[in-house]
Amino acid sequence: MQGYARNVTNPQRWAGRAVSAVPILFMLLDGVMKLFKPSFVVVATTQLGFPESTIVGIGVILLLGLLLHLLPRTSFLGALLLTAYLGGAVASKVRIGAPLFDFAFALIIAVLLWGGFWLRDGSVRELLPIRRVAKASADVPGCVPVSTSRQG
Repeated sequence: MQGYARNVTNPQRWAGRAVSAVPILFMLLDGVMKLFKPSFVVVATTQLGFPESTIVGIGVILLLGLLLHLLPRTSFLGALLLTAYLGGAVASKVRIGAPLFDFAFALIIAVLLWGGFWLRDGSVRELLPIRRVAKASADVPGCVPVSTSRQG
């Protein structure tokens, strides 16, 4: 099969969709809340040091990145933009000295986003292959470890 679905089985594709659903739904909710600006979103954003006038713009950027990620032709670009967004979230939390969970949560969302993308898209697997070192050759002195991976 050509395109983004090459070398991906149906179970892998569905597992990728299931894993991706968590970060996508979370970021969709976050982006929509930024558009409507309920009081708790305004308080949380201003505590991070952002003026209230930037909340809607941040929400629009998040939703555009999410839209790009959901479209198969632009999903890689969308994943990169969402990763940058989450990196900004981590930087904002670290800057104010937030507890570990606050910025670790954004990292977990990013890992789930890319993990699901890796599972459901063959081109991402080619770009980011998971390789294992063969155990038999790794224990032999003077022997060069052999990488094993499935190549389609």
